[in-house]
Amino acid sequence: MLAPLLAAFAVVFLLLLSRPCARDMRLFLASLCQQLVLSLLGFLAGLRLLSGVAAASAATETMPLMPSFKRKRAAATVENAEEAAATAGGGETSVLDLPELAIDCILEKLRPAELRSMAAVCRSMRERCRGDHLWERHMTNRWGRVLGRAARDEWRTHLASASESRAAGGGGKRRKWLAALSCVCPVVSWMRPRADGGKSSAPVLDDSIMSWYLSVESGKFWFPAQVYNREHGHVGFMMSCYDAALSYDFHTDTFRARYPPHGRRTVVLEDGVQWDRVRAPPVDTLAHDLHTSDCLHELRPGDHIEIQWRRNKEFPYGWWYGVVGHLESCDGSEHFCRCHLSDTVVLEFNQYTPGSRWRQALVKRKEHREEGNEGDGFYGGIRKLRGKDDISKWRQLWPTDVLE
Repeated sequence: MLAPLLAAFAVVFLLLLSRPCARDMRLFLASLCQQLVLSLLGFLAGLRLLSGVAAASAATETMPLMPSFKRKRAAATVENAEEAAATAGGGETSVLDLPELAIDCILEKLRPAELRSMAAVCRSMRERCRGDHLWERHMTNRWGRVLGRAARDEWRTHLASASESRAAGGGGKRRKWLAALSCVCPVVSWMRPRADGGKSSAPVLDDSIMSWYLSVESGKFWFPAQVYNREHGHVGFMMSCYDAALSYDFHTDTFRARYPPHGRRTVVLEDGVQWDRVRAPPVDTLAHDLHTSDCLHELRPGDHIEIQWRRNKEFPYGWWYGVVGHLESCDGSEHFCRCHLSDTVVLEFNQYTPGSRWRQALVKRKEHREEGNEGDGFYGGIRKLRGKDDISKWRQLWPTDVLE
């Protein structure tokens, strides 16, 4: 045992005396030395244990017991053996001894933190606790309101990028060194290179729902979403919803928002974004793309809508809340209103004071494209709000004071 250890130490010192090592080689040598020291300590402890057993055996042979004591000790040894066998055969039932259906029912009742603890018990439980069918419900209940299709696509891109980084991180060279040194010292074969280069204690990323859940919860994964009343409810963004990259802050149970640069403004960061100000994007339209309006032909006065608006061509679109109003020629009578037959649609933004240039906008039903100018901004695509929850959400965000 000592010969391979000494040979491995000799290889390590020769490498240290050679030209300066790269960073990954230095990390590898430090890990190797640690493993060799632990192995040597275990070897010495084993020698000490063997010497103690040999000394005890010699003392027993030189000082024999009386015949009566021998018989009692032999009987006690038999009884202890029978108790050990009974304990081994009739002890408490392990969780793994339960039927498959019973184990699945137990795991389905566990919370995410408890599933993580169960996954650390053994290899069998680790595979069971990582099942997507167990984490899908937790993912929906916890993050379903803020994660949409865009977040899922971003997660796949994140996985591909992490895989490429691991492949280019020199892991192959380290495996070759481990294989070479394992011929000299068998303890090296116990060592396994980390997939992340030893930089993090987090589990290796994979395409499981558990991995996605834990990455979002840790705050290391930034995902696309939308934020109501951005920048802490800045007056210039009241009753709007803008795209942003978000990460979760588990210390405060809030989100960090990162808004993309536009015009002369750089990236804007906002901390402490509450859950009720975040939503998953309701459509797949990107922030700089015009949304295709498919509801213009059915809009009637009183309908609730969201419309794209941006200050100028360099800015991204935000979604602004409004309602469909009546034409000036209409008296608003329910029985005589013909506004839904006109090609012109009146959009009202009642959060602004009457007479404000932001109070009203006119759009065309047929061949609607981006409309506006540099002074009043540009109006883009329109989506009709059909769900009561969407309408109620905007009413909750209604400003206390009328905007100018």
